[in-house]
Amino acid sequence: MIHVVAVITAKPGLREKILEAVRANVPAVRAEAGCIEYGPAVDLDPALPIQTPYGPDTFLVIEKWESVQALQAHAVAPHMQAYAAQVKAYIAARAVHVLQPT
Repeated sequence: MIHVVAVITAKPGLREKILEAVRANVPAVRAEAGCIEYGPAVDLDPALPIQTPYGPDTFLVIEKWESVQALQAHAVAPHMQAYAAQVKAYIAARAVHVLQPT
């Protein structure tokens, strides 16, 4: 299994515009072969005293894939290409972490 944590920071005040596009894309992604989990998440405030919030312009996409091959196919899927083009102008920064369980 492959874990992916994508940290996406919107340009100020545009997080909800990106989240609307992510939410619209979720059913197509979850229907992909090899997708175990896929969805956006934002800070839960307050949760724990030790919590380090991402802030109002940042959200994460939490993903689990059966294999690297499934993740690679996801990255080039037509709906992901359309999503990327739709939100490109709203994104200030993006960091994608691809992880494996130990």
